[in-house]
Amino acid sequence: MKYIGARNGKVAIFESEVPQAKPGYVLIKTSYSAISPGTEITMMGNSKGDIVTLGYSAAGIVEEIGENVTNFKKGDRVACYGAPYVQHAEYLAVPKTLVCSVPDHVDLKEACLAGIGAISIHALRKADLQFGETSLVVGLGIFGQLIGQIAENAGHQVIALNRSKPRADVFQATTGIDTFTDETALEAHIKAVTNMQGVDAVFLCTGGDSSYLTNKSLEWCRDKGKSVIVGDLQPNYERTTMFAKEIDILISRAGGPGRYDPSYERDAVDYPYGQVRWTEGRNTAEFIRLLANKRIDVSGYVTNITDLDTIDSTYHDLQQSGISVLTHIIRY
Repeated sequence: MKYIGARNGKVAIFESEVPQAKPGYVLIKTSYSAISPGTEITMMGNSKGDIVTLGYSAAGIVEEIGENVTNFKKGDRVACYGAPYVQHAEYLAVPKTLVCSVPDHVDLKEACLAGIGAISIHALRKADLQFGETSLVVGLGIFGQLIGQIAENAGHQVIALNRSKPRADVFQATTGIDTFTDETALEAHIKAVTNMQGVDAVFLCTGGDSSYLTNKSLEWCRDKGKSVIVGDLQPNYERTTMFAKEIDILISRAGGPGRYDPSYERDAVDYPYGQVRWTEGRNTAEFIRLLANKRIDVSGYVTNITDLDTIDSTYHDLQQSGISVLTHIIRY
């Protein structure tokens, strides 16, 4: 089978054997996978002599099931999440804990965003907000846009900030969420909608080493509010404001409980439902439920389709365009 890898700073197509559906695993013939530009361009740039596989979010058709897999069968439509099991490859052998069903009426192009959706959902769960509370999303890459949509759907009052006016305008037009490019206008709006109190949580969906946005998030928060780091952002906070408001500083890690736990992932041993309600697998399934019920709209995120034979130019374009491109979808 073919798969995409990075080596010595360049991306290429490599060949390997089709993996086996060992006990607890599902073999999936990939239909689509989603590129996460920030993560993958960084991995590509850092790659050396060994091949680094790319990707973590995909959808396709079940080809075979291993022993002890009872909730899937050959021919099922599924989505899956989590490297190294999920990558940009023609076939994927994925632990059953990282696979969820996709209803017939959900486009697999949209379903392949399930891993990115799970990460967005987990970020919201980390903030532990209640119905009616106010969220500020800073940065409208694909994670920021999904967090904004899902938060709005959950009954939060959502505000967004993005430096790019075209992207901000499109997001507001398609979602109805109040979106700003100017901090002065944003701060006036925060004061108006929160009765001068500040927002309940700020989601920092940006990257970089600057402490500017981390410290601005403290200003935008209410007393005892929350600053949630979602992007690859250094947690540089000024102590005085953080202490004065007793702000909670939170970092959201991947798609939820189970991530990086060999027992949950490699060994496909699920956590008890009553003890861990929202695992990374259940967050992935929840994203598919939102798609199936048309509670969120991701149609605008799946318009850039690429094939394996043009993958080199696709990654080159992503390197040149930087964060201006939300994602590309790879078709198999």
